[in-house]
Amino acid sequence: MAAKDDINRREFLASTAAGVAAFTIVPRHVLGGRGHVAPSDKITMAYIGCGTQGIRELLRWIAVPEVQITAVCDPVKDATNYVDWDKTGLRDSIRKTLGDPNWGGEYSGIRAGRDVAKDIIETYYAKQRAAEKFRSVASYVDFRELLEKEKDLDSVKIMTPDHLHATISLAAMRKRKHVIMHKPLSNRVAEVRMVVDAARKSGVATHLLAWRGPLTAVRQMIVDGAIGNLKEIHDWTDRPYWPQELPVPTDTPPVPPNFDWQMWLGPERDRPYHPSYTHALFRGWYDFGGGSIADMGNYSMWPIYMALDLPVPYSVEAQSNSSAEIIDQVSTIQPHDFSYPYANRVCFKFAAHGQWQPLTLYWYDGGMRPFTPDELAAEGKSLPAAGTLFVGDAGMILNNELIPAKKMQDYRTAKGLPEPPPRRGGGEAGIGLAAEWVSAIKGGPASGGNFVNAANCAEAIALAQAAIRYSRKTFRANRCAPALLWNAQAMEFTNASDANQYLRRDYRDGWALTNGEV
Repeated sequence: MAAKDDINRREFLASTAAGVAAFTIVPRHVLGGRGHVAPSDKITMAYIGCGTQGIRELLRWIAVPEVQITAVCDPVKDATNYVDWDKTGLRDSIRKTLGDPNWGGEYSGIRAGRDVAKDIIETYYAKQRAAEKFRSVASYVDFRELLEKEKDLDSVKIMTPDHLHATISLAAMRKRKHVIMHKPLSNRVAEVRMVVDAARKSGVATHLLAWRGPLTAVRQMIVDGAIGNLKEIHDWTDRPYWPQELPVPTDTPPVPPNFDWQMWLGPERDRPYHPSYTHALFRGWYDFGGGSIADMGNYSMWPIYMALDLPVPYSVEAQSNSSAEIIDQVSTIQPHDFSYPYANRVCFKFAAHGQWQPLTLYWYDGGMRPFTPDELAAEGKSLPAAGTLFVGDAGMILNNELIPAKKMQDYRTAKGLPEPPPRRGGGEAGIGLAAEWVSAIKGGPASGGNFVNAANCAEAIALAQAAIRYSRKTFRANRCAPALLWNAQAMEFTNASDANQYLRRDYRDGWALTNGEV
């Protein structure tokens, strides 16, 4: 049984996040010096998802003084067969964080799993936070068991494949746990709505890790008329970095030791294990991932949605690369309904709203992007491999800068704006804007990255995933899919009923999700 002080602390954290002041606490600097957080103020966290991306994020969170990670959870106990973006990058980051140049030296391959996460947490806490006298970290295969047994848990961090995001976050919010989660909210529209609804009703603090802050300067340039009337926005990525458009595996290798395949599948339909489904490759499958648009679109499109007050689109049209096969000496385009095409572009259309006239947003991935504008070509430049372009009837904004460069200089001069500081390399330090979520748990305002703020963009991305799948399955010689017209209130496409099957998950027994009580 938890000590009474701990129960009071947990209840206080939950109530303040919902806006109810339980009692007044002494400022933290009085208790232990500036920057110190007394042990009774720690936010306890369960870390769910200990693959390579989960471990990478973990290295930031173990140093957060307000947070104590008390439990880890993953279907993989300890394995070296992971796929990552660099052969030794993750291992080297772990060595640097732990101050141990030999960590993992006895292993080959790329290593991750729940025991690896547990070891990293306990080693770091023993070396860097020994005075806080943390207990051993609990380890679980099943997140449901974790949520049932960890009675003094305040929050969860979800770093699993996409198909588990809604299942785990809903279970956590229904137990009044604060939730921080990797993108996307879900890869199904129906589940996106369930997650947002639960976040709205539960009152817990939520945060989607894709949040990078508002495009305040871009919005101001548009409002100032720097590009005339805004007409359209183009957004593109250099992803995928992983294989896509894979065939369904026909061989059945054995399930690796220390791996619970059924728990990894979670709500998805049963099928034989295959390594092509797991680790980084999950992103490329309709059932498990969200393709490039979920992987990177949440980062780049969400600020656009917030800056332009975008609603859910009324029309979504997808175009994808096709592929052909020779069957019985006949070569023809083949339908595909299993994994994401390599290259896609999506057109979202929005009705006039507020101060904005009708707008069109274009998404590109797989090497696709807009053609180089004349303004850049005149300077001998081309578009970058990833970026965002706002197009008006009197100019353009590329990656937060008016083009050509002289137009940006003239705008700054006219507005009395300073030159921006040079961009720093090396990525973001600390936990970035997720600190807003930590503050929200302790009674501060909701994080800008909360699930409710993410709702419209998250739904649009899930709609795009459905449109990509429908378009790719439909495309034949002399046949293609139409733009899908979206009735948000009825949650259905009105002009292609057979596309509606991609809005919901086909759950296996015992895993169905509903909009139940929160």
